[in-house]
Amino acid sequence: MPDRILRTQHDIVSFATFLEGLKLPLTVEWQAGKHRSQEQNRLQWLWSKEVAEQLGDRDQSDVQAEFKLEIGIPILREEPTFREKYDRILRNHTYEEKIIIMRDFDFPVTRLMKTPQMVRFLDTIQNRYLERGFQLTDPDPDMAKHMDRYRDKAA
Repeated sequence: MPDRILRTQHDIVSFATFLEGLKLPLTVEWQAGKHRSQEQNRLQWLWSKEVAEQLGDRDQSDVQAEFKLEIGIPILREEPTFREKYDRILRNHTYEEKIIIMRDFDFPVTRLMKTPQMVRFLDTIQNRYLERGFQLTDPDPDMAKHMDRYRDKAA
């Protein structure tokens, strides 16, 4: 289903103009929030930096590639279309080859995620590394509230 994120009054006016040009009848759905936020993206990169610094044996891009492969891919593989593409393209590669693909070829993972998937992704990173004794920056309280709405829906 097509979608559009409305952030400003201009976006609303533009969308209304777009709707006026469509053939009726028409069904419109909406939800509060957006697919994922820049704040969530910044947080995952901050955490990859913090994990890399605490590990000391790899850099931030290596840790980010591990996040994508070990945490993000399983979340996205729940969707049959993604699973089929991933299995066809990457499944038979070694772990090391997959890390190189995630890191050096910018294989899309988190940018494909909707907000609920991104919340699961971040929650899994946080839980995994806190359980292992890493120190991670807490999410901004406003972003944490935003993410709580998606956790509540999933429960």
